Amino acid sequence: MLRVRCLRGGSRGAEAAHYIGSQLGRSFTGWVQRTFQSTQAAAASQNSCAVDDNKATAPVPEDCPVSSYNEWDPLEEVIVGRAENACVPPFSVEVKANTYEKNWEFYQKFGGQSFPRDHLKKAIAEIEEMCNILKMEGVIVKRPEPIDWSVKYKTPDFESTGMYAAMPRDILLVVGNEIIEAPMAWRARFFEYRAYRPVIKDYFHRGAKWTTAPKPTMADELYDQDYPIHSVQDRHKLAAQGKFVTTEFEPCFDAADFIRAGRDIFVQRSQIEFFKKAGWTVIYPPLPLIPDDHPLWMSSKWLSMNVLMLDEKRVMVDANETPIQKMFENLGISTIKVNIRHANSLGGGFHCWTCDIRRRGTLQSYLD
Repeated sequence: MLRVRCLRGGSRGAEAAHYIGSQLGRSFTGWVQRTFQSTQAAAASQNSCAVDDNKATAPVPEDCPVSSYNEWDPLEEVIVGRAENACVPPFSVEVKANTYEKNWEFYQKFGGQSFPRDHLKKAIAEIEEMCNILKMEGVIVKRPEPIDWSVKYKTPDFESTGMYAAMPRDILLVVGNEIIEAPMAWRARFFEYRAYRPVIKDYFHRGAKWTTAPKPTMADELYDQDYPIHSVQDRHKLAAQGKFVTTEFEPCFDAADFIRAGRDIFVQRSQIEFFKKAGWTVIYPPLPLIPDDHPLWMSSKWLSMNVLMLDEKRVMVDANETPIQKMFENLGISTIKVNIRHANSLGGGFHCWTCDIRRRGTLQSYLD
């Protein structure tokens, strides 16, 4: 049986995940049954890949295109996001709560418009090179569809423009042979799922399970309109007090708030002592080298830690971050050095820009 470890803490998007803490004190699969609108029944009737949730330990059929239980088994297939047509999200309360105060004027001025086009062009080229390197390493690469994110849309509850399909880790969670679509909390990302539907439907028709969470209305009641944030320090203090910009009006979360470790799935920030008690060695990363004048509109310098494991002995890491390269090499892990610094500006590193669809491995326990 899969287990979910609910842990306190905050990160970009974790404010949207706080609902999970009160809901996931049970097996992950059981929670999926009760909370999500699932395609499981249809999948079970159409193909042999779908398995009964009570048999979560059963091996995934060899011909299933989706199979991934952790972050480090040998990577065979991955979805990589797109920077094409990326737009600055309108400056709404949830955007304010998840960005740095030095960038608020940028959002107020350019919300709904393209990110700086020269910068975006460089980010697109970096991600294309990253895809080429992954292919050279033997990994199959899939991409979301390019969409015009500047188009304004309106629902009965709000209106907005879009943002991008750059960070599949935020919207897609793979557990075994199942792809789970997350109901993210940013209004600018409401229709982001559309970019991924063609590739997900292909996986579904070829035998994968596909679950989508109930779509939130994103009405005003979902957000604390008077959220008292004036700086990133305020955000950290409020998160420590269990206060977030999202309310309990309806469930919403980012898939990136989950970390998979075989039978255990962690939600939000980890607690170091927990891993030490399990016999893990905790490694503290070196300070990042990214310069102060480099724009990071939705993230921090600590994207240097945001890496992608190709297997237990290979890691994709920032070509500019020599200290963390040395850290991995001292651990006996070979580094694949790739420069995506302009892509970093859009809010993520290698882990954020990818969603591993298939890793060669089996369901195991690493914390018993």
